[in-house]
Amino acid sequence: MQVFVTLRAERNFDSIVDYIKQKWGDKTAKEFIHKVDEIFKLLKNYPLIGQVEKNDIRGFQLSPQTRILYRIRDNKIIILSFFDVRQDPDKKLR
Repeated sequence: MQVFVTLRAERNFDSIVDYIKQKWGDKTAKEFIHKVDEIFKLLKNYPLIGQVEKNDIRGFQLSPQTRILYRIRDNKIIILSFFDVRQDPDKKLR
């Protein structure tokens, strides 16, 4: 399976990385990026690992603050969003 990242998810990711850099520095941001890469590898091998959130959207807890939302289509894993779980939970699937 291949992993594709939507524009929205890419913007979410960039925003999180920028925040981590400002708050905790480059080293912590690089660790976060590495963790995301490892999760993508895991999802390629085990695409159904995430919990069903709504309909065909699945979620995977990346960190205590961040959840990845994705969908499986054909032979693709489509990353829809990196969601800050401290936000309004109803907002994550809009």
